[in-house]
Amino acid sequence: MTRRLLIFFALATGLVAACGLTWHFAWQSGIDSLRRNASVRADRTTGALKNTLERYESLPYLLARHPFVQDLLASPNPANVARANRYLEDLNQHARATVAYVIKADGLCVAASNWRSADSFVGVQYQFRPYFVDALHGGVGRFFGIGTVSHDPGYFISQPVWQDGKIAGVAVVKLNLEWFQGADASEPLIVTDDHGVIFLSSVPAWKYHTMRPLPGALADSIFRTRQYAQQNITPLPVSVERRFSDDAEIVRLGTGGMAPRYLVSRRAIGEPSWHLMTLASVAPVDADARNAVIVTGLGYVSLCLLAFYWRMRRARLGEMIRSRALLQEAYAELNQRVAARTVDLSEANAQLHNEVLERTRAEQELRAAHDELIQASKLAALGQMAAGITHELNQPLAALRGFSDNTRVLLARGEHAAAQENLEAIAALTERMGKITNQLKLFVGRAQPRNATVSVVRALRNALALLRQRLERITVTLALNDASATGNPPLTQTLNLHDDYPHLIAHCDELRLEQALINLLGNALDAMAEVARPHLLLTLEATATTLAVRVDDNGPGIAAEVMPRLFEPFFTTREMGQGLGLGLAIAASIARDCDGTLDARNGAHGGACFTLTLRRADCAGYVSRVSAWPVSPHVSGS
Repeated sequence: MTRRLLIFFALATGLVAACGLTWHFAWQSGIDSLRRNASVRADRTTGALKNTLERYESLPYLLARHPFVQDLLASPNPANVARANRYLEDLNQHARATVAYVIKADGLCVAASNWRSADSFVGVQYQFRPYFVDALHGGVGRFFGIGTVSHDPGYFISQPVWQDGKIAGVAVVKLNLEWFQGADASEPLIVTDDHGVIFLSSVPAWKYHTMRPLPGALADSIFRTRQYAQQNITPLPVSVERRFSDDAEIVRLGTGGMAPRYLVSRRAIGEPSWHLMTLASVAPVDADARNAVIVTGLGYVSLCLLAFYWRMRRARLGEMIRSRALLQEAYAELNQRVAARTVDLSEANAQLHNEVLERTRAEQELRAAHDELIQASKLAALGQMAAGITHELNQPLAALRGFSDNTRVLLARGEHAAAQENLEAIAALTERMGKITNQLKLFVGRAQPRNATVSVVRALRNALALLRQRLERITVTLALNDASATGNPPLTQTLNLHDDYPHLIAHCDELRLEQALINLLGNALDAMAEVARPHLLLTLEATATTLAVRVDDNGPGIAAEVMPRLFEPFFTTREMGQGLGLGLAIAASIARDCDGTLDARNGAHGGACFTLTLRRADCAGYVSRVSAWPVSPHVSGS
């Protein structure tokens, strides 16, 4: 046990030493590379800023010697002011400066390139600005600050305007350097003035702070000259962790151990006395050193595991030699058992062969029974088709008989016009009976309907006309709920069957919709056969995408045990010979083929409620056709 502990402590000590050395060399190498890259970036950025400042350094001098400026300061009359303003405006546009302006010796601005704008510098006093004071003493003024009129930060360069050996005024050019702080935004960049105040920074939160606290007198001077528009100049929480010999240092920006660390490279601008600092994050160096430590640790552990594996493998070789001898003994015993099992397998194989023969014979018998079942299904399908044709032709045949009886009476009375209308209705009925036999194929074969559209009101009118004899003692109420215009809960209004309502068009075949409506109306009439005062409510409900026909009766309603099987073919609650149970099944099949639905429920005040819902179609291509069916006089709401 003691030997194992010593080995463990020795390995752990070696791991710590390897990780420590790896961290030191990897971190030092990363810092050296980071310093080289940061130095190159600092030199490149400093050169770009110097070139920009030097390019505009001579512009105020040339401006001060121009005749227009000399004439303006000698005689500031309106003509000279206007001429100087236009010259400064043209100069500023070509030089691409921010503002160029001229100040008299008393500090009053008399001409500026922005003389047209609302925040023009003309008429503003600048005697308190340091760049004006420096130029008034014969020197070159260089100053960065926030404008007192425009409130935009900028770099001001000024030159004195000499006349007869005296300074008559000051020529000033303002440059906007805000673009510079985003020119290289890959890593933080700051520029400080001669007081250490940060006035350019790629991190907006660092602007108008200092890298070190300001003395009280210096802070008062900055506030008095309004250099930074009364900004609250406070120091950043910077702590130096390590300094290098080439104006570089590692600082921690913020408080706490999680604050980010940066490698700061400092460069002096010269004139003006600014300093440019680039900040490169030390986090990638720490991450690389940490990854190197992890790799070293994993490698060290892998070597230890490899040594352990080599030792264990030697032990396993000895174990394998001993196991081989035992395996040979077991192999001899296995041969004896295999010989005994071979006899058992031969007997099982013979039994399996007999079972295969028996299974083959059973499959042949099953195939024969399956063929007989298919033949029986074909006969059942033919029976359903014949029953459907019988059910669907009953209503037209009854109507044909009624029309033919009326025609004989009308002919006997000599009312040939009315008889002619009945004959046209009889012709339409025969055509309808022919279409029914074709449409029933769709029900049996479940073929998809054509892409046809139909007027729901016209189909409802034709269905009511076909059933008018059965409706003579029925009170029928027609209603329309149209919520497609506003989407609000609709107001119930009367449905006028004399109007086709060309905007109420649904996706369905005309004959199939009439067929479904006749089945629903016939089902409601059958339910109200024993009601003393039968009442039928037909409601057409329209939304933006659907059209629904709701049929409400005041019959006994739908029993709970009947509801699940309501739409099954050949299911009926009437006595033998009074119905085939195909009406609701056909109506449901028509609804499904038209991508619609047929729902059934019991009404809130008794009776049954069936709702046939169809997809609404665009009515632009619909052409209204005059119906050949007369309207029942017993329907309320026309």
